[in-house]
Amino acid sequence: MRVSTVNLFSLSKFIKHHHFIALRSVSALAQLKPLSSDSDSDSGAQNTTKVVETLNRLKKKPIDALSYFYNLIKAGFLHDVCTYAAIVRILCHFRLNKELDLIFLQIIRKQNNVEFEVIDLLEALYNDGSDSFVRVSNAMVKAYVVLGMFDQVVEILFLTERHGFVFPISSYNFFMNQLVHCGKVDTVLAVYQQLGSLGLSSNVYTYVIVLKALFKKGCLQEAFEVYSEMDKAEVTPNEFAYSTFIEGLCMNGELDSGHQLLRAWAATKIPLGAFAYTVVIRGFCNDNRLEEAEGILLFMETQGVAPDVRVYSALISGYCKFGNISKALALHSEMVSKDIKTDCVVVNLILKCFCQLGRVSEAVHRLKELEEIGIVDNISYNVVVDALCKLGRVDEAMVLFSEMKDNQIVLDVVNYTTVIYGYCLQGKLCDALILLKEMKEKGHEPDLVTYKILAVGFARCDFEQEAIDLLNDMKKQGLEPYFARDNMIIEGLCLGGKVKEAEAFFHSLQDKCLENYSAMFNGYCHADCSEKAFQLFMRIFKPGFSASKGSIFKLLNSLCINGDNAKAKMLFDRMQTLNLEPSKIMYSKLIGTFCQAGEMGMARSVFDILISRGNTPNLMTYTMMINGYRKVNCLQKAFELFNDMKRQGITPDVVTYRILFNIHSKINLNSSSSS
Repeated sequence: MRVSTVNLFSLSKFIKHHHFIALRSVSALAQLKPLSSDSDSDSGAQNTTKVVETLNRLKKKPIDALSYFYNLIKAGFLHDVCTYAAIVRILCHFRLNKELDLIFLQIIRKQNNVEFEVIDLLEALYNDGSDSFVRVSNAMVKAYVVLGMFDQVVEILFLTERHGFVFPISSYNFFMNQLVHCGKVDTVLAVYQQLGSLGLSSNVYTYVIVLKALFKKGCLQEAFEVYSEMDKAEVTPNEFAYSTFIEGLCMNGELDSGHQLLRAWAATKIPLGAFAYTVVIRGFCNDNRLEEAEGILLFMETQGVAPDVRVYSALISGYCKFGNISKALALHSEMVSKDIKTDCVVVNLILKCFCQLGRVSEAVHRLKELEEIGIVDNISYNVVVDALCKLGRVDEAMVLFSEMKDNQIVLDVVNYTTVIYGYCLQGKLCDALILLKEMKEKGHEPDLVTYKILAVGFARCDFEQEAIDLLNDMKKQGLEPYFARDNMIIEGLCLGGKVKEAEAFFHSLQDKCLENYSAMFNGYCHADCSEKAFQLFMRIFKPGFSASKGSIFKLLNSLCINGDNAKAKMLFDRMQTLNLEPSKIMYSKLIGTFCQAGEMGMARSVFDILISRGNTPNLMTYTMMINGYRKVNCLQKAFELFNDMKRQGITPDVVTYRILFNIHSKINLNSSSSS
């Protein structure tokens, strides 16, 4: 069904126009050079003929043919274009794509003494039929992409006409799609510009890929123009084209426009699949517009589009993100009742939400239930094990860890590191090292996180030398630059309460870098040395300062608790320049601190920033502000805030009404005194 672009372009008026970014050619397109082609000698032609004949006899037994091919290599036989072409034909016929990919990787890497070029093999296979040639060309493109040799693909694709043939448009589509996945969007656009010079006509898949690239680059206006080109070329958009356009708008901050377009297209009976609805639902969920997201679910069902696991996963993720586990569970039950099979992604969202809400025992119970029906993976276990370890319930975590082994769940470095972290938290370093040894025996090498956890654990327990030895071992493996090892020692000593030792080690470092200062700041925050942390932060803050977000929030919270309101406000202002967004809880704490101190100007400033970030203050935050204004006798502002709260649909509770009654009493008392 063709769709007029009039409505689409009227919609584009609502989107901020971006400056047109000219499509730039890549180097391989700017300087097209013919590939060299080696001429093989005639020596060994008889052996080659016999090998080809044998492979042809084995063409109905691809595994035997492949085994014969590789056994010849082991025996010292040098395959040429003819023998490679014979085995490639067999692999293509039986669609053995992995084996085909490996063949092309060998040719490109010049393994097994390959003495010809890819282009020679392509010439030999060109007349075998379009389906086989497409399969071969895709394998060639994939091999080059895997090796990161993008310019070489461009060179081959745009020079093969000199060898008597041109690749089909599907091969260019395959290459451009691979480029999009690798983030090479400029190359995609450059290739697209050159297709016309080869006499190739773009099809719907070409346009979809180009739209993806433009949206990934943030070029909305150019995306509208490409859609117009598709319309002029009378190429009928398919479900993927429509979904790509809606997704592109949503991912570029135009969620409402994407929603508007979804409903407009649905009204004209354009074929939209579940994915188009999913991207809008996910956008609403990310913006905490959960009721609107559920409205899309109901709307898609009225349009005859059945929701799938991705739709429900987006909704469940949204409710879990904002801590509404009961709603998430209700949606999960609804999904199962519709015979939509749940998966590990959905399950892990629910388990993580339980843990974040502190309901770890319920997470353990649900994990056991899900394990019985086989809907868990190593990530599911790790979510719960991590939560137990952080609560100091390492023995319970080890029970689950053992169950993973009993249930034949494949463990990875993350699973081992999580339990090692639990042991280190409890100071059980011997147990941690035993687990480290087991991890290595199972073939899992420790990563940076594992080493850091162990180093911090050693430093906290007075094993400074052991920590240094461990980090030296890490250095031998080439895992991290030297300054990072120093930072681990600094933070580890502070975690162990050895702030003076950490300071001494820090001052002993020559040519300190910004990361070292960041580590000292993090260490001060861990050790609750808020004054030193504040002074260091304010003194050395500048772009590149990589203090952890958690440490900065911890310092902000500490300053609030200690009543250092002016410093808390200075730190909060500095956080704005860092684009560090506090949680709603942190906003609430900061507002509460300022209200308690009677600093209503500061409190209102933070309150307004909270709203400007698209957040709606909750009942507690509104109540604190109203009470704060009552204390400083700004009664009119208190009432204005109360009315604003009601407009937001927030129902006052008994505490709010008690404060308002107090305000009324004060107004009446003042009126009586004045009369």
